[in-house]
Amino acid sequence: MEEPILNSHNKFEYPPMHTCEHILNQTMVRMFGCERSKNAHIERKKSKCDYELQESPTDEQIEKIERCVNQVIQSNLPINISYANREEVPSALDLNKLPKNASSTLRLVSIGDYDICACIGAHVNNTSEIGVFKIISHTYENGVLRLRFKLLDSK
Repeated sequence: MEEPILNSHNKFEYPPMHTCEHILNQTMVRMFGCERSKNAHIERKKSKCDYELQESPTDEQIEKIERCVNQVIQSNLPINISYANREEVPSALDLNKLPKNASSTLRLVSIGDYDICACIGAHVNNTSEIGVFKIISHTYENGVLRLRFKLLDSK
């Protein structure tokens, strides 16, 4: 197979946290029907993601987010990489966050059958490598939920 031509990538993500971001995004889409995070800051020690929501989630919903993300992590799902031309990508896949100059060949990252998205970043091979997801705080202001989170060792 010919090597696909992709855009260059100018940063190195911490693979466990970056993979966890994908799981969190899909969890939010499923729970609240919102879009994936529009604004994210993903780092090794702690991270944050912003989601546009109609109303502030309850404390029970915040706990459910954490529980759901950890259930996916504990499912030991494989992370697979595939490539597709933009025209071949399923219409359900949101390509809005791609840069305007994104190549015609896209790198798709799948987390089992839980999530798939176009991404050029670094990921683990299996969700079992992530650890434990912990929401450390959250705020809701002007229609935006900000979740701050970290990963704990699973040992």
